[in-house]
Amino acid sequence: MLFRDVLGQNHIKNFLTTTADKGRIPHAQLFVGPEGSGTLPMAIAYARYILCNNQNGENSNGNSACNLKFEHFSHPDLHFIYPITSTDDVKGDNVVSANFLAQWRAFISENPYAGLFDWYKKLEIPKKQGIISVKDASEIGKNLALKAYEGGYKVMIIWMADKMNTAAANKLLKLLEEPPEKTVFILIAENTSDLLQTITSRCQMVDFLALPEEVIAEHLVEKYKLEANAAKKIAHQSEGNFNKALHLVHKDNDEQIFEQWFVTWVRAAFKAKGNASVISDLLQWSSLISKEGREVQKNFLFFCLQYFRQALLLNYQAKELVYLEPTFENFKLEKFAPFIHGGNIQEIYQEIEEAIYHIERNGNGNVILTDLSIKLTRLLHKKETL
Repeated sequence: MLFRDVLGQNHIKNFLTTTADKGRIPHAQLFVGPEGSGTLPMAIAYARYILCNNQNGENSNGNSACNLKFEHFSHPDLHFIYPITSTDDVKGDNVVSANFLAQWRAFISENPYAGLFDWYKKLEIPKKQGIISVKDASEIGKNLALKAYEGGYKVMIIWMADKMNTAAANKLLKLLEEPPEKTVFILIAENTSDLLQTITSRCQMVDFLALPEEVIAEHLVEKYKLEANAAKKIAHQSEGNFNKALHLVHKDNDEQIFEQWFVTWVRAAFKAKGNASVISDLLQWSSLISKEGREVQKNFLFFCLQYFRQALLLNYQAKELVYLEPTFENFKLEKFAPFIHGGNIQEIYQEIEEAIYHIERNGNGNVILTDLSIKLTRLLHKKETL
C-alpha cells in the first residue's frame, strides 16, 4: 500500500510525509474516521514510509527489499492487532491476533477499506463480536520489547482500537506512557467515545473525513471501468464510504434483506397504534431479527437511520440528496416520507442509537428491539409541530 493508492485525504498525506521527512514522528497517533475513509490504508502507507526510509512525499527511492516485504504485509517490524474471538480452529489461550495473521493479510490484500463486519465474515463469525483482549495487549509488549529486525523503527497498528476491553486498554496505556525506543503506535478507530480518555490524550489525533463523491466516482471509473454516470450514482449512494461503494459495485451488500426487514417493521409499527392484534407482528419481527448476530443487528439499525434520513430529505424537498430507490413491493419512499419530519426525527434517531448502544454492550436483542418497535409505533404517528 503506497500513499498514491490511498484515495483522497491529501492534506493528511502531506502532513504525515512532511513530519516524517523532518524526523518529527510522534510515538503514538490516533487515526479517527468513518468506515471507508481510508484510515487503515493510510496507516499502512505511513508505516511503509517510515520503515523503508522512503522520502519526498511518496513510497519510493527507499529500501527496495523493505518495500517488497510490504507488498505481502510481511515486514518483520510491522505488527498488527485487531478484534478477534474464538473460532472452530482457534480457541482458549490461542485466541490472539498472531494466530489469525493469514486471514488478516488476505483480508487487507482484498480490500483495505473493508469494515469490521467484513472482517467477521472473513473469520466466519458474523454472529459474534470480537474484542482486543489483555492477551493481545501483552503480545504488544513482548513484540515491541524486541530489537527491530532492521535496526530502525517498529510500528504497531491497532485496528479498531475502540474494541479493546478495559484490561487491554489499561495495559496499552502503560506502554504509551513509557514507549519502547523507536516505536510508533498507530491506533485506528471510527470514533473515540469507547476509548479511554487517558489513551486519546497520549496520542496525536489525525481526523479523517468521509471521501468526496468525485474521488470515489473517479476511482470507480479508472479501476473498475464503470461508466461515468453509474460511478457517480454509486458514489452518491456510498455517502463517502469507499467500502460501501465496492459492495454496491459487486452487488454483495446486505441492503436488500435489510430493506425487507425495514418495510415489514415500519408497516407493522404504523398499524399497531390502537390495534392490539398487530402487536404480535412486531413481537415476531423483533424475535426474528434478534436471532441474527449482534453485528447484523447493528448494521441493520444503521441502515434504518439512513432510510429515515432519506425520507426526511424527501419530505423537505431536498430531492437532489435522495438516492434511495426502494425495491420492495408496493413500498414508495414518496408515500412514507410525510411521516418523517422535524417533530419526530430527533427522537427516532435517539431511540435507534440507544438501541445500537445496548446491543453493542450485549443487551438482550429481543427485549431491545421490542422496546424500540413499541416506541416507533408512537413516533410514526407524532404530528409535526409548526
